[in-house]
Order: sequence, then structure tokens, then C-alpha cells
Amino acid sequence: MADLQNAKQKACEAIDGAATDLNMLSQEIWNNPELHFEEHHAHQVLADFLEKNGFNVERKFVVDTAFRATFGSQENGGINACVICEYDALPEIGHACGHNLIGEAGAGAGLGLKVAMEAAGKPLGKLTVLGTPAEEGGAGKIKLIEADVFKVIDLAMMVHPTNTNCIGSPSCLAVTVFYVTFHGKASHAAYAPWEGVNALDAAVMYYQNMSVMRQQMKPTWRIHGVISNGETRPNIIPEKSEVTFHLRTPTAIELCELKERAFACAEGAAKATGCKMEHSFSPIYANVVSNNTLVKLYTENAENLGVKFLPENQAANMIMGSTDMGNVSYVVPSIHPFYGLQTDSVYHSQGLTAVSGAPEAQEPTLVHAKAMAMTVLDVFFQGEDIMKQIREDFTEDIKENES
Repeated sequence: MADLQNAKQKACEAIDGAATDLNMLSQEIWNNPELHFEEHHAHQVLADFLEKNGFNVERKFVVDTAFRATFGSQENGGINACVICEYDALPEIGHACGHNLIGEAGAGAGLGLKVAMEAAGKPLGKLTVLGTPAEEGGAGKIKLIEADVFKVIDLAMMVHPTNTNCIGSPSCLAVTVFYVTFHGKASHAAYAPWEGVNALDAAVMYYQNMSVMRQQMKPTWRIHGVISNGETRPNIIPEKSEVTFHLRTPTAIELCELKERAFACAEGAAKATGCKMEHSFSPIYANVVSNNTLVKLYTENAENLGVKFLPENQAANMIMGSTDMGNVSYVVPSIHPFYGLQTDSVYHSQGLTAVSGAPEAQEPTLVHAKAMAMTVLDVFFQGEDIMKQIREDFTEDIKENES
């Protein structure tokens, strides 16, 4: 136990000692926001930081803007723990989801763990810091899953900034994006409207069909969409329209049902207006399955650092959007804690863009980097005793979510 506590202290001291460098890393990413699969600068500065601090770094890993940084080994069947970095931004509003802080927290946790592992004087396991691009719509983690990257990993974790501290209970919903294009026939709207087939009518009808469906939806389901193209000239019958909807449910199983109902809404609008319809669905982001044993370890470590989590009865009613970390949580035991910044702003808002680049964001980010490092150290020191429970939780949780 003394060795574990000493290792945790070493990790926290290393993170505090690198606070200035970690802030500069975060600022580099925040000041240079890059969209999914375009995160070349973020990829470089994160990889440079980890390489400088003694990690073996594989750049352009699987995709051009992903990386894998490793330290330690899995001698005699040791544990491979993965800490995940995100770093892509949103169009127009930059780092409104705080991914610059997620990248910083992952790099900080990795640094703290490496120092603690070196100080332990004995092999503890293998540490992987994984740079995962394109969370905002590009399914970057899914590409890494498909490349079997997680087959050699025993557990994974990352943290996400928002305006409250919560873990385990909040729902990260399963999501898919439903793209629909209606094709009609153009005609002069005054001279010969009867010759036209109005694609905008189909889009409006589809949108209304989806809105009418809300009354019969489960309260935990979410649909939200836009008519992204309806043509531009009112004196021409629109021959093309495009509608995009996000469909979200608590599990991927339920999402299959919602997809069918959304397709019927679009198909009905096409038939009613005489339009032809094209459609596609994005890859599904699964709901996050939080591993109970890892949740308990993380909660204890974070609370020892002064974090106060939202009470369970309040957190259970919260919905925190969707993420491709959900897909990771179906492959390996995972956690995805949320941590509060000093703001009332929610993510995907200009308010969070501002606060994610502000000095006030640094303290909570470093605290949760420490909590990740401490949680991994708990697993390393307890070894197979704790991994057995983590795996049992994982098996039961996946069975429950897939039933």
C-alpha cells in the first residue's frame, strides 16, 4: 500500500511540475482549431510532447492524425492501460467541446504515470497514450477499433470538460446521423408549376413527420435536424432538397427501431410528393458503458483530490450527448468521466470555447489528469485481483446493453 501511495504522489508531483508545459500544449491546440481528420498541428504538438518525455511514439498511426505513444511492457502477461486524447474542433466555433483540454489531460496523465512507473523500481505494466482524431462526426475511434488497436489493451479511459463533475450515471446516448436527399423536377413556379415536382415540399413534410413522431417517442430518445438545402430561388420549383437528422437513444439496440421509424417518415414524404429519395446513415456511436469497478476507483481518487461529484440521483437524469468513446466501451472496460469548469456554459457553445482556453480551466484539467493516473496505478498495483472484477463487470454490462 505504501508503494502505491508513493507512486500516486510521484504521478501528481510530475503533473504539477509540468503544468506550464501542459498549459502551453493546450493553448497550441486551442489557438489552432482543426476539424476532424485535419488535426495535423494538434497531432504534432502532442506527439512531440510525449516523445520529448520519453515515450515511444508512432505518428500517423492507422490514420494520418492519430498517434500511439507507449511506455513499459506486458512482461508475464502484464496489464496494458490506455489513456485517450481527443483534439479536434468544431466548425466556426473552435474548441467548444474542450478537446484541447482532453488532449492536455491525456498527455498529463501519461506523463505522471510514466514518472511513477519509473520510480516504482519494478515493472508495473504497459501504458498506452492514444491520440484519437475526429470525435466530432468522423468516428476516429471506430477506425482504430476496426484496425484492432484495442485488442492488446485491457482498459481505457478519458475525461471530458463540461460544467459539472459526474461519472457513471449520466447517459452518453447512442447516435447515428440520417442524411436524406429528395430529388424532384424543376419548373417555373408561375408559368408551369404543374410540370414541377417539389423537393422542398418533401423536405418540409419529412421534417413535420419527424416532429409529429415525437409524441410517440420514448422520453429518453432524441431527434434533431435541419433542412440543409432547399434551393434558393422562389420562382423555381425546387428540384433538390437535403435534410440531416441526428437520432439518439440510450442503447444501440433501441437505435435500430428509431432508424426504421425515421426512414418511414422520409419515405412517406417522398411518396406523397412524387420525389425520389436517397439516404444514408453515419456509423453508429454506441452509448458509453461505464465500468463500475473503474468508476469506484476513479471516484475515490478524484474525491481525495477535492472533487465533488453530482449526487447520484441528479446525475442519473442527465444526458451528456454522444461520443465514439461509447464504441470503445463495448470493446474494453472503460470510463468517461465529465469534469466541471467554472462556467454555466454547456459544450458546443461559444461560452465553452472561451472557457476552454481560459486560465481557470487549467486547475480542474490537471486534477482529473491526476485522477486518471492514480486510477491506472490502482489497477497496476492490484494486478489480476482487480482486473478479474473489472472483466466480470464488463461482461455483465455488455450482456445487459445488448439484450
